[in-house]
Amino acid sequence: MSMPPRRVGVDIGGTFTDVALDTGRGLVTGKVLTDYAQPERAILSAILSAAHQAGIDPGEITQVIHGTTLVTNALIERRGARMAFVTTEGFRDVIEMRSENRFEQYDLNLTLPAPLVPRKDRFTLSERIGPKGEVLLPLDRTEARALAARILAEGYEAVAIGLIHAYANDAHEKMMQEALAEVAPGLSVSISSVISPQLRELPRFNTVIANAYVQPQVSAYLGRLVEQLRAAGIGAPVFLMHSGGGLISVETAAEQPVRLLESGPAGGAIFAAGYARAHGIDRVLSFDMGGTTAKICLVEQATPKTANSFEIARTYRFKKGSGMIVSTPVVEMVEIGAGGGSIATVDAMGRIQVGPRSAGSEPGPACYQRGGSEPTVTDANLILGRLDPEAFAGGAIPLSAKLAQGAMADVADRQAMDVQDAAFGVTEMVDENMANAARVHAVENGRDIEAFTMVAFGGGAPLHACRLCEKLGLKALLIPPGAGVGSAIGFLRAPISFEATRGLFQPLDGFDADLVNATLAAMEGEARAFVEAGAAGAETVTRLTAFMRYRGQGWEIPVPLAQDRFGQGDVPGLIAAFEEAYRGLFGRIIDGLMPEITNWSLTVATRAPDPAPVARLIDGRPAAGRRPRRFFDARLRQEVEATEIARADMIPGATVEGPAIIIEDETSTIVTSAFRAIGQADGCLLLIRKEEAA
Repeated sequence: MSMPPRRVGVDIGGTFTDVALDTGRGLVTGKVLTDYAQPERAILSAILSAAHQAGIDPGEITQVIHGTTLVTNALIERRGARMAFVTTEGFRDVIEMRSENRFEQYDLNLTLPAPLVPRKDRFTLSERIGPKGEVLLPLDRTEARALAARILAEGYEAVAIGLIHAYANDAHEKMMQEALAEVAPGLSVSISSVISPQLRELPRFNTVIANAYVQPQVSAYLGRLVEQLRAAGIGAPVFLMHSGGGLISVETAAEQPVRLLESGPAGGAIFAAGYARAHGIDRVLSFDMGGTTAKICLVEQATPKTANSFEIARTYRFKKGSGMIVSTPVVEMVEIGAGGGSIATVDAMGRIQVGPRSAGSEPGPACYQRGGSEPTVTDANLILGRLDPEAFAGGAIPLSAKLAQGAMADVADRQAMDVQDAAFGVTEMVDENMANAARVHAVENGRDIEAFTMVAFGGGAPLHACRLCEKLGLKALLIPPGAGVGSAIGFLRAPISFEATRGLFQPLDGFDADLVNATLAAMEGEARAFVEAGAAGAETVTRLTAFMRYRGQGWEIPVPLAQDRFGQGDVPGLIAAFEEAYRGLFGRIIDGLMPEITNWSLTVATRAPDPAPVARLIDGRPAAGRRPRRFFDARLRQEVEATEIARADMIPGATVEGPAIIIEDETSTIVTSAFRAIGQADGCLLLIRKEEAA
């Protein structure tokens, strides 16, 4: 009898490293504190702990899937390689000039994010390629070699090469890459025609720069991770979750780390989408709150919203344009510094502020008893009775209410209020920050947020989900089983996939079907080669997206296409697909304007099995309570008498009227007075507003 596959997913967060081990007979989950100095040690510790709990030998694990915030954190904190950027003469300052868009036009003191590469580290070449790939000014090999020698002499750790229109013809970029390889064979070099072969020089340059900036660090980290896994007897192949919601090999991740930008959060979106499909919910708001950040994503028709560009570290009230835009396939979401470890302060105007600074895992919130002294959201939740100090993280981390109150005293004193009111102010502020981020994200996508159902997961989300629904006007939410480690579970459900992108401009009144088909064939070959390397012989699906706009417009919208090969007679179908997508986003189309295509995206992915449908239960017998608890209900602004119930007792049809606290090892679900909870057949908790359930 053959042994069932034993796959493990591990997600490194800012505070906790989450693990989910699928033994073939069920899931074993857990959390350990993240090790900042050597994150791979926390991964190994989490895997070995889960294997011990499951009663299996680590060598029996057949696949390791990993998601990491290493790339995002390195870019936000500017902790990357000392690097040079090589571009075409005359385009040295593109990354500093940005798009010349003032994202806040009335702020006279507006400060733009500084580019990753200072001007002194940006170099130019006398060369020029046209938008159709024609060579207008040849690159002199002597000039390329001289620049390579200069870069070597300056001692740079990495180089990014981004030449104008290299997406159409990569010859000059490859010539410069070869010149660098001759003088410095071990130097990390990224070229835009490989990393982001798309139109628009600003996102293309930013993307190749971001890749080069983190590549030495990520490559070294992944090398150490694989080495430690092998030393522990885990010889299984290692895959990384990429930003687009699929898996790539560790080798690809080391070469193209920019694809890992939203690695961990993408797993959470896959996790939420699976439950949306199983429960037949068309519109889901995915809410993932961990120890350091909160992530919010729209999931429609059981598919997370995706994009071909992403902004890193928006610096101005979540506004588009205030971050660094990169061009890489990504699950589109908004991420803010709002987690359990987010630190509360009082600003010069006497207002309570929360985040984005976090206590993380070292030293962690004050109540962790690990040396932290600043007040955090976790300290506030403990003071408000929402956490059990003896059972936090399954009892692995005993909490100190005395230390939490001592840390919160500074906020209380500056606000001239008692500690409980200060803690309430902290939780209200973090909840309002998350609600505002969700509203902005919905408005940017032309959606009415009240029409959505929330799926909440991550260690912090079930604590805050009901209050967030109250603020947003949502009527229902789901808390899936294993919610505390939702992203890690999502890794286990993600397909092995690769998304190939190309810049190929095609006005639909001059559509070149032969050129398009040749380009798409090359893209499919590239993507299929990556997938076959990780899942040879597996059944696959192909998805094609064209990024289209009306002629004269400055930006495109993604348009899913039902076919991946075209003839001249398919132009009316392309126009119809564009108009349907445009109308869905903006409510109308523009008559008399011809659409055009700028970029193409083609994804090859292994086919994931459809989850079994779940019939909604909205009534049943009351669940058996364990003991009385008290917590502070934010909507009522007072302490309430609540019932504590074990998650295991919320069997299908079991109901509990809020206020209640449903406990499990990785998190607790706060059921406020406005909600009731019903156990579902798949282990989910369905929380419905009482007036809706009546």
